[in-house]
Amino acid sequence: MRHLISQTLHLSLSLLLIPLTLTAAEPETGFKPLFDGKTLSGWTGDSNYWRVEDGTIIGESTLEKPLTENTFLLWDQGVVDDFELRVSFRLTGSPSANSGIQFRSALREDGHVMGYQADIDKAGKWVGSIYDEVARGTLAQRGHQATIDSNGKITTTPLGDVQQILNVIKQDDWNEYTIRAQGSHLTLTINGVTTADVIDNDPAGLDRSGLLALQVHSGPAMKIEFKNLRLKRLPLEDGWKKVVFIAGRPSHAYFAHEHNAGCLLLAEALKAAQQNQGLKIITANYSLGWPQDPTALDNANTVVAYCDGGKGHFLNDYLDVFDNMVEQRHVGLVCLHYGVETLTGQPGDHFLKWIGGFFETYWSINPSWTANYTSFPDHPITRGVEPFEIRDEWYYHMRFVDGMQGVTPILSDLPPRETLTRKDGPHENNPAVRQAVLVDQQPQVTAWAYERPDGKGRGFGFTGGHMHGNWQHDQFRKIVLNAIVWTAGGDIPSTGINSPTPSDAQMQANQDDAPPKNFQFKSFLGQ
Repeated sequence: MRHLISQTLHLSLSLLLIPLTLTAAEPETGFKPLFDGKTLSGWTGDSNYWRVEDGTIIGESTLEKPLTENTFLLWDQGVVDDFELRVSFRLTGSPSANSGIQFRSALREDGHVMGYQADIDKAGKWVGSIYDEVARGTLAQRGHQATIDSNGKITTTPLGDVQQILNVIKQDDWNEYTIRAQGSHLTLTINGVTTADVIDNDPAGLDRSGLLALQVHSGPAMKIEFKNLRLKRLPLEDGWKKVVFIAGRPSHAYFAHEHNAGCLLLAEALKAAQQNQGLKIITANYSLGWPQDPTALDNANTVVAYCDGGKGHFLNDYLDVFDNMVEQRHVGLVCLHYGVETLTGQPGDHFLKWIGGFFETYWSINPSWTANYTSFPDHPITRGVEPFEIRDEWYYHMRFVDGMQGVTPILSDLPPRETLTRKDGPHENNPAVRQAVLVDQQPQVTAWAYERPDGKGRGFGFTGGHMHGNWQHDQFRKIVLNAIVWTAGGDIPSTGINSPTPSDAQMQANQDDAPPKNFQFKSFLGQ
């Protein structure tokens, strides 16, 4: 009997040491594959060390091809922010074999990926730990929970018995890794057991968004295999909002319709506001139209469409997809310049629903003129905006929802007669616009905010943005930044979204083409 009691007590104590997060298989709802099982499409890396074989991604160093420095396979379709990643891995080779999965990371100029890493090794020293590649080193060893305070001090507590957790991990066999990152909370799970947990409150170290990559570590010959990679975006918490910029394809001459360069400037401005004004905003940038990343919009709060419009608008092919986002998650939409134009009929009806108005051919027109904005409505988008005058290809005479219900004109001015001298055409002129401007003397709306009925989110249309150089103008840029944050449901400070004026060099970066000979940039600096 005494022996039986001893055995029972021993069993009870052992059970207490097993982490309480051992769970049954979680459902796969919302997860989307990042690997087609056949090619490295969507991934970038050194083909000397990375390949696909038998439905798996293989990273391998050999005696013939040794590694003296780490090499990475980068997921090139987007960045990860708040997410859960599930992936199967198998590591073989010498006892010192080492690998890892980078997340929310950054790419150094020499190709090294820096940032959070879910560690993997053969000897069992590091596997299941959370590591900060290049920067802070180990944040939480396997079997530990770590809290990092605002000064970078790490305090750890045990999650369970370290050896028992290690015993769950299969040597030379397949294991299921789950990485979950939501805000400052990072959790690693292997085969259903939580191996490490971090609360990162260090503003100097916390990365809320960044790259995803797989690693082969330098050292002796080894092979790491990955399969069944699938990603699920998680909603942002604690008031944080996500802005997804989608830049259209190149289409115009140098310094005009620079969709990608413009989106990057605006994203950088929001990043500066996040650092300087405490704005709770993260951004993601995609170019060349609708993202290839299957998860790109799954946790977006608003989308910025800066692109060519009409029949070439990228949203035309995704009306039902985006409409579902509006209906289910109330995702905001900002359309810049040509991005406010779509086709009449079903596309136009959707734009009316999403942003309250659109450029309709044979009704709206697209002249270049100098608009003078002297007064603004009392609206969050106009906070901190001062009167300004600027030349652009300001579209006007938009097609709005009936009675302009829910529409607030943000920028309005009466266009000069010179804007109506062209012959009638789909974009150039028409009897209705001549009546409105020349006869009725109606100020024309060139930017507007829209509150969708039933609280289903917000939209914003902005007809300027033809001339890339205008993004250097502080008031021009501020009103768009305010609008982006407003459509995302974020809070706009009383002074508006402040951002450093981009330098001339920054303005000329990321252009679609090389500058033509004798190109001269007219800078707004010093004005």
